[in-house]
Amino acid sequence: MKKVLLITLAAAGALVAKKKMDEGRHEQALWAEATDTVEKA
Repeated sequence: MKKVLLITLAAAGALVAKKKMDEGRHEQALWAEATDTVEKA
């Protein structure tokens, strides 16, 4: 029973970490777009 609980907690922790990483990448992409230099045609 303890093994199942530990595996469940580890999986939940991995999901939270992945979500945080994805949010960070999205935020980085927004900043890159906002600060990108605009070339005049």
